[in-house]
Amino acid sequence: MAKEFLKTYENAYLDRPQNSAVAYLTYGSKDFSFAPYGSYWKFMKKIVMSQLLNGTTLDLLLPVRRDEINRFMKSLSQKAKIGKAVDLDGELVKMSNNVISRMLMSSRCSENKDEAGEMKKLVTEIAEITGKFNLSDYIWIFKNPDLQGFGKRLKDIRRRFDELIERIIKEHQEFRKQESDKVKDLLNILLDVAEDETMELKLTIENIKAFILDIFVAGTDTSAITVEWALAELINHPNIMKKAVEEIDQVVGKHRILQESDIPNLPYLQPIVKETLRLHSAGPMVLRQSTEDCTVGGYHIPANTTIFINVWALGRDPNHWENPLEFRPERFQHQSLDVRGQHFHMLPFGSGRRMCPGTSLALQVIQTTLGAMIQCFDWKAGEDGNLSCVSMEEGLGITLPRANPLVCIPVARLDPIPL
Repeated sequence: MAKEFLKTYENAYLDRPQNSAVAYLTYGSKDFSFAPYGSYWKFMKKIVMSQLLNGTTLDLLLPVRRDEINRFMKSLSQKAKIGKAVDLDGELVKMSNNVISRMLMSSRCSENKDEAGEMKKLVTEIAEITGKFNLSDYIWIFKNPDLQGFGKRLKDIRRRFDELIERIIKEHQEFRKQESDKVKDLLNILLDVAEDETMELKLTIENIKAFILDIFVAGTDTSAITVEWALAELINHPNIMKKAVEEIDQVVGKHRILQESDIPNLPYLQPIVKETLRLHSAGPMVLRQSTEDCTVGGYHIPANTTIFINVWALGRDPNHWENPLEFRPERFQHQSLDVRGQHFHMLPFGSGRRMCPGTSLALQVIQTTLGAMIQCFDWKAGEDGNLSCVSMEEGLGITLPRANPLVCIPVARLDPIPL
Protein backbone atom coordinates (compact mmCIF):
# COMPACT_ATOMS: atom_id res chain seq x y z
CA MET A 1 0.00 0.00 0.00
CA ALA A 2 2.88 2.38 0.69
CA LYS A 3 4.16 1.71 -2.83
CA GLU A 4 0.70 2.39 -4.27
CA PHE A 5 0.51 5.83 -2.64
CA LEU A 6 4.14 6.88 -3.00
CA LYS A 7 4.93 5.46 -6.44
CA THR A 8 2.06 4.02 -8.50
CA TYR A 9 -0.36 6.89 -7.79
CA GLU A 10 2.24 9.39 -6.60
CA ASN A 11 0.94 12.18 -8.87
CA ALA A 12 -2.29 12.31 -6.85
CA TYR A 13 -0.47 12.45 -3.49
CA LEU A 14 2.29 15.01 -3.92
CA ASP A 15 0.94 17.61 -1.49
CA ARG A 16 1.49 17.63 2.26
CA PRO A 17 -1.29 18.48 4.70
CA GLN A 18 -0.77 21.54 6.86
CA ASN A 19 -2.49 23.22 9.77
CA SER A 20 -3.03 26.90 10.49
CA ALA A 21 0.18 27.13 12.54
CA VAL A 22 2.32 25.75 9.69
CA ALA A 23 0.63 28.01 7.12
CA TYR A 24 1.15 31.12 9.27
CA LEU A 25 4.75 30.40 10.25
CA THR A 26 5.77 29.61 6.65
CA TYR A 27 4.30 32.90 5.38
CA GLY A 28 1.46 31.14 3.60
CA SER A 29 3.38 28.01 2.51
CA LYS A 30 6.25 29.95 0.95
CA ASP A 31 8.72 27.36 2.25
CA PHE A 32 9.88 24.13 0.62
CA SER A 33 8.65 21.33 2.88
CA PHE A 34 4.96 22.29 2.92
CA ALA A 35 4.64 24.26 -0.32
CA PRO A 36 2.02 22.79 -2.67
CA TYR A 37 3.42 20.73 -5.51
CA GLY A 38 3.78 23.05 -8.48
CA SER A 39 6.16 25.39 -10.30
CA TYR A 40 7.51 27.03 -7.13
CA TRP A 41 8.11 23.70 -5.37
CA LYS A 42 9.86 22.30 -8.47
CA PHE A 43 12.04 25.41 -8.66
CA MET A 44 13.04 25.08 -5.00
CA LYS A 45 13.70 21.34 -5.36
CA LYS A 46 16.10 22.09 -8.22
CA ILE A 47 17.91 24.72 -6.13
CA VAL A 48 18.13 22.38 -3.14
CA MET A 49 19.52 19.45 -5.11
CA SER A 50 21.81 21.39 -7.48
CA GLN A 51 23.22 24.02 -5.12
CA LEU A 52 22.33 23.68 -1.44
CA LEU A 53 22.67 19.97 -0.69
CA ASN A 54 24.67 18.71 -3.67
CA GLY A 55 27.97 16.88 -3.23
CA THR A 56 30.13 19.92 -3.97
CA THR A 57 28.47 22.12 -1.33
CA LEU A 58 28.50 19.34 1.28
CA ASP A 59 32.21 18.77 0.58
CA LEU A 60 32.98 22.48 0.99
CA LEU A 61 31.17 22.48 4.35
CA LEU A 62 32.85 19.26 5.54
CA PRO A 63 35.29 21.20 7.81
CA VAL A 64 32.28 22.60 9.70
CA ARG A 65 30.87 19.14 10.40
CA ARG A 66 34.30 17.79 11.34
CA ASP A 67 34.96 20.69 13.73
CA GLU A 68 31.61 20.27 15.50
CA ILE A 69 32.16 16.54 16.02
CA ASN A 70 35.65 17.28 17.36
CA ARG A 71 34.20 19.85 19.77
CA PHE A 72 31.62 17.29 20.88
CA MET A 73 34.33 14.69 21.50
CA LYS A 74 36.35 17.21 23.52
CA SER A 75 33.31 18.01 25.65
CA LEU A 76 32.74 14.30 26.31
CA SER A 77 36.44 13.87 27.15
CA GLN A 78 36.19 16.55 29.82
CA LYS A 79 33.21 14.79 31.39
CA ALA A 80 34.98 11.42 31.17
CA LYS A 81 37.96 12.80 33.13
CA ILE A 82 35.74 13.62 36.11
CA GLY A 83 33.38 10.65 35.69
CA LYS A 84 30.37 12.90 35.05
CA ALA A 85 27.16 11.47 33.56
CA VAL A 86 25.99 12.96 30.26
CA ASP A 87 22.40 13.56 29.15
CA LEU A 88 22.97 12.48 25.56
CA ASP A 89 19.60 13.71 24.38
CA GLY A 90 20.50 17.32 25.17
CA GLU A 91 24.14 17.07 24.09
CA LEU A 92 23.38 15.43 20.74
CA VAL A 93 20.64 17.95 19.93
CA LYS A 94 23.08 20.76 20.76
CA MET A 95 25.71 19.27 18.46
CA SER A 96 23.32 18.71 15.54
CA ASN A 97 21.95 22.23 15.97
CA ASN A 98 25.47 23.62 15.82
CA VAL A 99 26.17 21.68 12.62
CA ILE A 100 23.00 22.98 10.95
CA SER A 101 23.47 26.53 12.22
CA ARG A 102 27.07 26.81 11.03
CA MET A 103 26.33 25.23 7.62
CA LEU A 104 23.35 27.53 7.20
CA MET A 105 24.53 30.86 8.59
CA SER A 106 28.07 30.45 9.98
CA SER A 107 27.19 30.76 13.68
CA ARG A 108 26.76 28.26 16.52
CA CYS A 109 23.57 27.46 18.46
CA SER A 110 25.27 26.59 21.74
CA GLU A 111 26.47 30.15 22.36
CA ASN A 112 23.23 31.39 23.87
CA LYS A 113 24.09 35.08 23.72
CA ASP A 114 24.27 35.14 19.94
CA GLU A 115 21.55 35.03 17.31
CA ALA A 116 21.78 31.28 16.85
CA GLY A 117 20.96 30.76 20.53
CA GLU A 118 17.67 32.61 20.03
CA MET A 119 17.07 30.55 16.89
CA LYS A 120 17.35 27.37 18.93
CA LYS A 121 14.67 28.61 21.36
CA LEU A 122 12.40 29.57 18.48
CA VAL A 123 12.77 26.20 16.75
CA THR A 124 11.82 24.40 19.98
CA GLU A 125 8.69 26.53 20.32
CA ILE A 126 7.78 26.10 16.63
CA ALA A 127 8.15 22.31 16.78
CA GLU A 128 5.95 22.25 19.86
CA ILE A 129 3.13 24.50 18.63
CA THR A 130 2.91 23.02 15.11
CA GLY A 131 2.47 19.55 16.60
CA LYS A 132 -0.34 20.51 19.00
CA PHE A 133 -4.03 19.90 18.37
CA ASN A 134 -5.70 23.19 17.44
CA LEU A 135 -9.48 23.23 17.77
CA SER A 136 -9.85 25.89 15.07
CA ASP A 137 -8.31 23.59 12.45
CA TYR A 138 -11.01 20.95 12.88
CA ILE A 139 -14.17 22.48 14.39
CA TRP A 140 -15.57 25.34 12.34
CA ILE A 141 -17.30 27.20 15.17
CA PHE A 142 -13.91 27.63 16.87
CA LYS A 143 -12.22 29.06 13.77
CA ASN A 144 -12.21 32.69 14.93
CA PRO A 145 -12.20 32.58 18.76
CA ASP A 146 -8.63 31.99 19.93
CA LEU A 147 -9.73 29.72 22.80
CA GLN A 148 -6.35 27.99 23.21
CA GLY A 149 -4.25 31.11 22.71
CA PHE A 150 -2.66 29.68 19.53
CA GLY A 151 -3.11 32.88 17.53
CA LYS A 152 -1.40 35.05 20.14
CA ARG A 153 1.53 32.63 20.48
CA LEU A 154 1.95 32.27 16.72
CA LYS A 155 2.09 36.04 16.22
CA ASP A 156 4.72 36.34 18.95
CA ILE A 157 6.85 33.49 17.52
CA ARG A 158 6.75 34.81 13.96
CA ARG A 159 7.49 38.37 15.09
CA ARG A 160 10.59 37.18 16.96
CA PHE A 161 11.64 34.95 14.07
CA ASP A 162 11.21 37.84 11.60
CA GLU A 163 13.34 40.19 13.70
CA LEU A 164 16.09 37.60 14.14
CA ILE A 165 16.31 36.28 10.60
CA GLU A 166 16.06 39.71 8.97
CA ARG A 167 18.99 40.83 11.13
CA ILE A 168 20.99 37.75 10.10
CA ILE A 169 20.16 38.28 6.41
CA LYS A 170 21.19 41.94 6.64
CA GLU A 171 24.52 40.94 8.25
CA HIS A 172 25.12 38.42 5.47
CA GLN A 173 24.36 41.01 2.82
CA GLU A 174 26.95 43.36 4.38
CA PHE A 175 29.63 40.64 4.68
CA ARG A 176 29.01 39.55 1.09
CA LYS A 177 30.35 42.89 -0.11
CA GLN A 178 33.60 42.40 1.81
CA GLU A 179 34.37 38.63 1.76
CA SER A 180 33.76 37.41 -1.76
CA ASP A 181 36.41 34.64 -1.51
CA LYS A 182 35.07 33.09 1.72
CA VAL A 183 33.43 29.62 1.57
CA LYS A 184 29.72 30.31 1.24
CA ASP A 185 27.20 29.05 3.75
CA LEU A 186 23.71 27.99 2.63
CA LEU A 187 22.20 31.41 3.34
CA ASN A 188 24.76 33.03 1.05
CA ILE A 189 23.81 30.59 -1.71
CA LEU A 190 20.11 31.44 -1.24
CA LEU A 191 20.91 35.16 -1.45
CA ASP A 192 22.85 34.51 -4.68
CA VAL A 193 19.77 32.79 -6.13
CA ALA A 194 17.53 35.66 -5.03
CA GLU A 195 19.79 38.19 -6.79
CA ASP A 196 20.18 36.15 -9.99
CA GLU A 197 18.02 37.79 -12.66
CA THR A 198 18.31 34.78 -14.97
CA MET A 199 16.34 32.46 -12.65
CA GLU A 200 12.92 31.38 -13.94
CA LEU A 201 11.32 32.35 -10.61
CA LYS A 202 12.14 35.19 -8.25
CA LEU A 203 13.10 34.06 -4.74
CA THR A 204 11.78 36.55 -2.19
CA ILE A 205 13.07 37.28 1.31
CA GLU A 206 9.94 35.55 2.69
CA ASN A 207 10.83 32.43 0.67
CA ILE A 208 14.33 32.49 2.16
CA LYS A 209 13.04 33.00 5.71
CA ALA A 210 10.56 30.12 5.34
CA PHE A 211 13.25 27.84 3.89
CA ILE A 212 15.61 28.60 6.78
CA LEU A 213 12.80 27.66 9.14
CA ASP A 214 12.38 24.36 7.26
CA ILE A 215 16.03 23.41 7.64
CA PHE A 216 16.15 24.12 11.36
CA VAL A 217 12.89 22.37 12.20
CA ALA A 218 13.65 19.35 10.00
CA GLY A 219 17.16 18.92 11.38
CA THR A 220 16.70 19.96 14.99
CA ASP A 221 16.49 16.53 16.56
CA THR A 222 16.10 13.85 13.86
CA SER A 223 19.81 13.07 13.55
CA ALA A 224 20.33 13.42 17.31
CA ILE A 225 17.46 11.03 18.10
CA THR A 226 18.82 8.42 15.67
CA VAL A 227 22.31 8.51 17.22
CA GLU A 228 20.75 8.26 20.70
CA TRP A 229 18.65 5.21 19.74
CA ALA A 230 21.66 3.57 18.06
CA LEU A 231 23.88 3.96 21.13
CA ALA A 232 21.09 2.65 23.37
CA GLU A 233 20.80 -0.46 21.18
CA LEU A 234 24.58 -0.98 21.28
CA ILE A 235 24.63 -0.68 25.08
CA ASN A 236 21.92 -3.35 25.26
CA HIS A 237 23.82 -5.55 22.76
CA PRO A 238 27.46 -5.49 23.96
CA ASN A 239 28.48 -8.20 21.46
CA ILE A 240 27.40 -5.91 18.58
CA MET A 241 29.14 -2.95 20.22
CA LYS A 242 32.35 -4.98 20.54
CA LYS A 243 32.27 -6.02 16.90
CA ALA A 244 31.70 -2.42 15.75
CA VAL A 245 34.54 -1.06 17.89
CA GLU A 246 36.93 -3.76 16.66
CA GLU A 247 36.11 -2.83 13.06
CA ILE A 248 36.80 0.87 13.74
CA ASP A 249 40.08 0.08 15.54
CA GLN A 250 41.20 -2.04 12.61
CA VAL A 251 40.22 0.40 9.85
CA VAL A 252 40.79 3.79 11.51
CA GLY A 253 43.28 2.92 14.23
CA LYS A 254 43.72 4.56 17.62
CA HIS A 255 45.71 7.65 16.71
CA ARG A 256 43.08 9.76 14.95
CA ILE A 257 39.35 10.28 15.12
CA LEU A 258 37.02 8.60 12.63
CA GLN A 259 36.18 10.81 9.61
CA GLU A 260 33.34 10.86 7.07
CA SER A 261 35.78 9.47 4.48
CA ASP A 262 36.18 6.31 6.62
CA ILE A 263 32.48 5.37 6.43
CA PRO A 264 32.67 3.41 3.11
CA ASN A 265 35.37 1.23 4.71
CA LEU A 266 33.23 0.38 7.75
CA PRO A 267 30.77 -2.25 6.46
CA TYR A 268 29.46 -3.13 9.93
CA LEU A 269 28.85 0.42 11.19
CA GLN A 270 26.59 1.15 8.22
CA PRO A 271 24.21 -1.78 8.93
CA ILE A 272 24.04 -0.70 12.59
CA VAL A 273 22.65 2.67 11.45
CA LYS A 274 20.28 1.00 8.98
CA GLU A 275 18.97 -1.33 11.65
CA THR A 276 18.45 1.64 13.97
CA LEU A 277 16.50 3.47 11.26
CA ARG A 278 14.38 0.35 10.68
CA LEU A 279 13.36 0.03 14.34
CA HIS A 280 13.46 3.69 15.36
CA SER A 281 12.70 5.82 12.31
CA ALA A 282 12.96 9.50 13.27
CA GLY A 283 9.99 10.14 10.96
CA PRO A 284 7.52 7.40 11.96
CA MET A 285 4.76 8.75 9.72
CA VAL A 286 4.75 9.95 6.11
CA LEU A 287 1.90 12.39 5.50
CA ARG A 288 0.38 13.16 2.13
CA GLN A 289 -2.75 14.94 0.92
CA SER A 290 -4.62 13.95 -2.23
CA THR A 291 -5.05 16.57 -4.93
CA GLU A 292 -7.65 14.63 -6.93
CA ASP A 293 -10.12 11.77 -6.55
CA CYS A 294 -8.31 8.46 -6.81
CA THR A 295 -8.98 4.76 -6.26
CA VAL A 296 -6.24 2.93 -4.36
CA GLY A 297 -6.48 -0.68 -3.18
CA GLY A 298 -10.15 -0.75 -4.08
CA TYR A 299 -10.97 2.32 -1.96
CA HIS A 300 -12.29 5.55 -3.44
CA ILE A 301 -10.31 8.39 -1.87
CA PRO A 302 -11.63 11.92 -2.51
CA ALA A 303 -9.44 14.93 -3.16
CA ASN A 304 -8.13 16.78 -0.08
CA THR A 305 -7.91 13.58 1.98
CA THR A 306 -4.96 13.25 4.37
CA ILE A 307 -3.05 9.95 4.12
CA PHE A 308 -0.86 8.58 6.92
CA ILE A 309 1.74 5.94 5.97
CA ASN A 310 3.02 4.15 9.07
CA VAL A 311 6.78 3.88 8.51
CA TRP A 312 7.24 2.55 12.06
CA ALA A 313 4.94 -0.41 11.31
CA LEU A 314 6.57 -1.11 7.93
CA GLY A 315 9.96 -1.50 9.62
CA ARG A 316 8.51 -4.06 12.05
CA ASP A 317 6.30 -6.04 9.67
CA PRO A 318 6.89 -9.80 10.19
CA ASN A 319 5.84 -10.40 6.57
CA HIS A 320 9.04 -8.66 5.43
CA TRP A 321 11.43 -9.02 8.37
CA GLU A 322 12.62 -12.13 10.16
CA ASN A 323 12.36 -11.62 13.94
CA PRO A 324 11.40 -7.98 13.32
CA LEU A 325 11.75 -6.80 16.94
CA GLU A 326 15.31 -8.11 17.24
CA PHE A 327 18.18 -5.66 16.77
CA ARG A 328 20.33 -7.53 14.27
CA PRO A 329 22.51 -5.40 11.93
CA GLU A 330 23.72 -8.57 10.18
CA ARG A 331 20.42 -8.70 8.28
CA PHE A 332 21.73 -5.82 6.13
CA GLN A 333 25.15 -7.31 5.45
CA HIS A 334 23.86 -9.85 2.96
CA GLN A 335 21.36 -7.72 1.05
CA SER A 336 21.71 -4.42 -0.78
CA LEU A 337 18.67 -2.85 0.86
CA ASP A 338 18.81 0.92 0.64
CA VAL A 339 17.15 3.53 2.86
CA ARG A 340 16.48 6.01 0.05
CA GLY A 341 12.87 5.13 -0.67
CA GLN A 342 13.23 2.31 -3.20
CA HIS A 343 12.31 -0.51 -0.80
CA PHE A 344 8.83 0.14 0.52
CA HIS A 345 9.12 -1.96 3.67
CA MET A 346 11.74 0.51 4.95
CA LEU A 347 11.14 4.23 4.39
CA PRO A 348 12.97 6.24 7.10
CA PHE A 349 13.39 9.20 4.72
CA GLY A 350 10.15 8.79 2.79
CA SER A 351 10.01 8.06 -0.93
CA GLY A 352 9.41 9.66 -4.28
CA ARG A 353 9.64 13.29 -5.27
CA ARG A 354 8.89 14.58 -1.77
CA MET A 355 11.26 12.37 0.19
CA CYS A 356 13.79 14.04 2.49
CA PRO A 357 16.34 15.94 0.35
CA GLY A 358 18.87 15.88 3.20
CA THR A 359 19.24 12.09 3.31
CA SER A 360 22.92 12.02 2.34
CA LEU A 361 23.83 14.71 4.85
CA ALA A 362 21.84 13.02 7.63
CA LEU A 363 23.49 9.64 7.04
CA GLN A 364 26.98 11.19 7.04
CA VAL A 365 26.39 13.03 10.31
CA ILE A 366 24.71 10.06 12.03
CA GLN A 367 27.31 7.47 10.99
CA THR A 368 30.32 9.68 11.73
CA THR A 369 29.01 10.86 15.11
CA LEU A 370 28.06 7.37 16.29
CA GLY A 371 31.35 5.91 15.04
CA ALA A 372 33.42 8.56 16.83
CA MET A 373 31.46 8.09 20.06
CA ILE A 374 32.10 4.36 20.27
CA GLN A 375 35.67 4.72 19.00
CA CYS A 376 36.66 7.19 21.71
CA PHE A 377 34.56 5.99 24.66
CA ASP A 378 33.08 3.04 26.46
CA TRP A 379 29.60 3.87 27.78
CA LYS A 380 28.28 3.06 31.26
CA ALA A 381 24.52 3.51 31.42
CA GLY A 382 22.75 5.44 34.17
CA GLU A 383 23.58 8.39 36.43
CA ASP A 384 25.98 6.19 38.40
CA GLY A 385 27.02 3.98 35.46
CA ASN A 386 25.61 0.81 37.03
CA LEU A 387 22.78 -0.05 34.62
CA SER A 388 23.40 -3.22 32.62
CA CYS A 389 20.76 -2.23 30.04
CA VAL A 390 18.63 0.80 29.21
CA SER A 391 14.90 1.16 28.66
CA MET A 392 13.78 1.25 25.02
CA GLU A 393 10.39 2.79 25.73
CA GLU A 394 9.29 5.33 23.13
CA GLY A 395 8.07 8.81 23.96
CA LEU A 396 5.44 10.98 22.30
CA GLY A 397 6.22 13.23 19.35
CA ILE A 398 6.34 13.49 15.59
CA THR A 399 10.03 12.46 15.57
CA LEU A 400 9.84 9.36 17.84
CA PRO A 401 11.96 10.45 20.82
CA ARG A 402 12.93 8.15 23.66
CA ALA A 403 10.55 8.21 26.64
CA ASN A 404 13.58 8.75 28.88
CA PRO A 405 16.74 10.54 27.72
CA LEU A 406 19.81 8.32 27.50
CA VAL A 407 22.09 9.18 30.44
CA CYS A 408 25.56 7.60 30.45
CA ILE A 409 29.04 8.06 31.87
CA PRO A 410 31.66 8.12 29.09
CA VAL A 411 34.88 6.23 29.84
CA ALA A 412 37.79 7.23 27.60
CA ARG A 413 39.19 4.50 25.36
CA LEU A 414 41.57 6.82 23.54
CA ASP A 415 42.03 10.53 23.08
CA PRO A 416 42.65 11.28 19.40
CA ILE A 417 41.93 15.00 19.95
CA PRO A 418 44.32 16.67 22.42
CA LEU A 419 42.43 19.10 24.65
